[in-house]
Amino acid sequence: MAALIVILVLLVLVAFVLGQTIKIIPQARAGIVERFGKYRTTLNPGLNLVTPFVDRVRYKIDLREQVVSFPPQPVITEDNLVVSIDTVIYFQVTDPVAATYEIANYISAVEQLTMTTLRNIVGGMDLESTLTSREEINGGLSGVLDEATGRWGIRVGRVEIKGIDPPPSIKDSMEKQMRADRDKRAAILTAEGQRQSAILTAEGNKQSAILNAEGDRESTILRAQAERESAILKAQGEGQAITTVFQAIHDGQPDQSLLAYQYLQMMPKIAEGDANKLWVVPSEITKALEGLGSAVHQVAGIPQSTGGVKHRIDMGAEEPETPDTDAARAQANEAVREAIAAAEQSEQGAGGRRSAPSTPAPTDVPATPSPEEPDAT
Repeated sequence: MAALIVILVLLVLVAFVLGQTIKIIPQARAGIVERFGKYRTTLNPGLNLVTPFVDRVRYKIDLREQVVSFPPQPVITEDNLVVSIDTVIYFQVTDPVAATYEIANYISAVEQLTMTTLRNIVGGMDLESTLTSREEINGGLSGVLDEATGRWGIRVGRVEIKGIDPPPSIKDSMEKQMRADRDKRAAILTAEGQRQSAILTAEGNKQSAILNAEGDRESTILRAQAERESAILKAQGEGQAITTVFQAIHDGQPDQSLLAYQYLQMMPKIAEGDANKLWVVPSEITKALEGLGSAVHQVAGIPQSTGGVKHRIDMGAEEPETPDTDAARAQANEAVREAIAAAEQSEQGAGGRRSAPSTPAPTDVPATPSPEEPDAT
């Protein structure tokens, strides 16, 4: 039983000795070994052997890059304004021995060094420059801290300004200034927009007036040309109508009987109207009636033939004379005789009511040649 206890004690002692001899260092760590309170060596990551009861791992230094955020610190600017600035520092231990024996607490030392350096940098800048020069402040802090912490075995990689908070009164003034500046820019942009709108509107009105004037001019020109062509065509039509009428008259070879018949047709129109109590028969009608009764007399003022050149116009194919045409001509002659007889009776019946116009007696003139006989002239 005693031997078993001794074996167990020896096993425990061996295990304790092995625990003091074998040291395991994690990755990205460094172990500082002291022998009787004095630095002996630095253990690398992995399995390490030390002298038990003589060597002791005093510190384990983290070799990774570390991030430390410092609380806001009051800083006075050049224009005597107090602002609160909080920073973030990225650093890494490069020499575990120096970080252990050159400085007691390197994190606190870095914080205090950051605050003092920040006060020095911001103290030479006004508030406006402080708010707009973060990169400059970061660069100044990084340079000063890296130089100061190099002998501590620390490398400062980056310094960032998290926030710069001016006093509430300054914030309110800045907001008012910013609002006024934005209102100013808005007013300028509005005025420029109105100016551009007025310019574009004026240009549009100018172009519209020019186009309207050009349209009115072209419309007037086209209207004048249309009226001119219309007048020309109308005059040409009237000329052709007159020529056609005169040609028809010449082709028909009217005699004194036809003209007298036309006079007789005008007599009822002369007597139209209820207010006509007295009407005068033109002397030409009497002469026309005398011409109807005599083939050797001619009505004064009615020529037998017209002079000048006859301009012929194609009137289309003439219709051949038929028995129907002869019958119609005879019927027309009979109507002419009846009209002449009625006119003579009317003239004799109205002898007491009117006086016949004094007209010269008809003179003997050559008779109108018949259509079958050629003109003697």
